[in-house]
Amino acid sequence: MTASTDVNPSVANLPPDCINLGQGYMNFAPPQWVKEAAEEALNSVAINHYSHPKGRLRLREAIKSWYSPELGRDLDVESEILMSTGQYSVFVAFLEQGDEVIMFEPFFDQYLPSVTFNGGVPVYVPLHPPKTANHSEEWTIDFDELRRAVTPRTKMIIVNTPHNPVGKVFSRQELEQIAAIAEEHNLIVMSDEVYDTLVFDGREHVRIATLPGMWDRTVTVGSAGKMFAATGWRVGWLIGPPSIIGPTLAASTRIVFCSNSPLQEAAAVGLEQARERGFFEQQLREYDERRKILTEGFDRLGMKYTMPEGSYFALLDISNVRWPEDYPFPASVQGRGKDFKCAIVDPLHP
Repeated sequence: MTASTDVNPSVANLPPDCINLGQGYMNFAPPQWVKEAAEEALNSVAINHYSHPKGRLRLREAIKSWYSPELGRDLDVESEILMSTGQYSVFVAFLEQGDEVIMFEPFFDQYLPSVTFNGGVPVYVPLHPPKTANHSEEWTIDFDELRRAVTPRTKMIIVNTPHNPVGKVFSRQELEQIAAIAEEHNLIVMSDEVYDTLVFDGREHVRIATLPGMWDRTVTVGSAGKMFAATGWRVGWLIGPPSIIGPTLAASTRIVFCSNSPLQEAAAVGLEQARERGFFEQQLREYDERRKILTEGFDRLGMKYTMPEGSYFALLDISNVRWPEDYPFPASVQGRGKDFKCAIVDPLHP
């Protein structure tokens, strides 16, 4: 669980005595049995070579077994599942110059360059924060505002649930209204669900692809990195109809050719054994404990924050934070905004 300011800063090359509170860095390793699977794969021969651009068959089969019940359909490992090192290939496959992409703000920072690098035009629709309460479910969408954002150039809408950085888990009613707009205007929906195993307080995680009429226009994004505390492995996946996965595969093949082969095998083992080990239930309890420690610390400081229903971010209100004029910020954040500076803590200069 990490604190997050009002944007998701990408602060690199920090001094070793600094703690970055703006990004999701785990301070614990992946589960032992997944690490052992990675070691076994690395000690083999064939698994260290290129994988098929679709991804290793063992992992696609594991994804099929995991997600088919979740999506209510028998997934085809050849045409409806694609291993991916990121979501970028979807934008490459479908955006043409001037196409508009609706994004709910605040948003994961990589959406914006992924859209603009491919000639797309971002269109921002705000998640409106509550005036007094501090719970992520109370961040709301103005659906009249969303409808006004749609134009003849709109190609895609990005839905991120559980949400980074707000921690909001979109309700079924909200997703149904988004789905109705997408269907009415023939929009592609990118449903970023990489935190789907981190949903707290008994909240329901609804997959928009399961709503009536949405499978054929939705690509669902998943992540072994988020599931197994292994974000540096860069192993993720895209699930959707052949009409979306096919063009995305063509783009992905030209961008990275294939994802990391041995770590795909390890991720497959993770999915194959997670249920019998009760892994995600245990991990959720451990994250919930971290959530409690972090937010109770904010309470003691009298700081306002949004209590997350999902993901591992807690969005912090920094409007009342002050520091001395001569505070020794690291050089890498000098000249940056207040949000960047608040996201960097130097334990030697409290």
